[in-house]
Amino acid sequence: MFKKILLFLVVLLLVAAAYLQFGHLPEPLPADTQSSQWLEKGIHDVSYFDVELVDDTRPTQPNGDYAGSNERRLQTRIWYPQDLVAPAPLLIYSHGFMSSRSGGSYLAEHFASHGYIVAAMDYPLTNMRAPGGPLVKDVVNQPADISFLIDQFVSWDTDTGHQFYERVDEKHIGVLGLSLGGMTSTLAAFHPRNADLRISAAVSIAGPVFVFGPAFYESRNIPFMMIASPIDAMIDYQTNAATILPNVKGALLVTMNDASHTGFAAPGRYLRWLDNADLLGCSMVTRGLEKTADELWASEIGSPEEGVLVVPQTALCTTDPLPPAMNPIRQQWLTILATFPFFESHFALSELRRKEASDYLLNTYSSEIPEVSVTRAAK
Repeated sequence: MFKKILLFLVVLLLVAAAYLQFGHLPEPLPADTQSSQWLEKGIHDVSYFDVELVDDTRPTQPNGDYAGSNERRLQTRIWYPQDLVAPAPLLIYSHGFMSSRSGGSYLAEHFASHGYIVAAMDYPLTNMRAPGGPLVKDVVNQPADISFLIDQFVSWDTDTGHQFYERVDEKHIGVLGLSLGGMTSTLAAFHPRNADLRISAAVSIAGPVFVFGPAFYESRNIPFMMIASPIDAMIDYQTNAATILPNVKGALLVTMNDASHTGFAAPGRYLRWLDNADLLGCSMVTRGLEKTADELWASEIGSPEEGVLVVPQTALCTTDPLPPAMNPIRQQWLTILATFPFFESHFALSELRRKEASDYLLNTYSSEIPEVSVTRAAK
């Protein structure tokens, strides 16, 4: 009897796992479209490894019952092509609040299959397992974490004993991130005083930018793209994404209708049975923000002279009921279809490839995908 019950439970678990993996999948993109071709895996097999990197020049601040540290420990994951033989573009992905370095894994795997090196860190105090609980305002320290990670790759590129010896294309370094990670990427790319000048292109996926005025972006002229949704329950579209076109010269705004905030993160694929994945995302994030809800910390980012605005943030997760959202797996496909051609249009070695990527992103993407529109700011 016990063996029958055990067998039944094993079968039940296998069926549940199969349903979780293969159930409720979106319709594939039409095979004869350019979008389907851009979504295809690249020619490279992909590997990754985890490494702990320690920046002993900067502290980690106290947080709740956590006493702090005189260093910043960065659990880092690096994806790369297995047959990497030539210098490759480097992308740094930044996770959102209460997320982790694997939050952009679907992007990292796609880019690495096409010849990129991609790295992502668990930021010390904004990841889901942060000591003392996730602390949103530690975002002010995260751009320097990106610079530290770039330093590591630059040093590995000159280390004859390292696997990345002469494998890092230092002229093509990009940053991208989701939500608070999008804000981190924007800070690292544009901050008038602290930007890392080695970064030559940046993408923010549903990142808050409401505290950045036009002056914030004026000191640098690099390619920038914002991806955002009008129904995002966490980051208000009008006070964030909609400010990009008037504030950032030449920037691209990809508006993705019916996309949830949570659906942009890799784990969102497992919430595709919900009408809107933000139902769970909002529950988690609002609890995580409670301890700093009344704190104003824009001055820790920069000054008004640097284009940092002291303005109240629009309340999160006030929409009730939440509108229906697209399947998160489709949403992640569409995110690949924006980010990959964007970086290819600037980082590809071939001029023809760069032109093909730009033409797809500016013209074909929105004509083939009804949920998206692409708008370019004046230069």
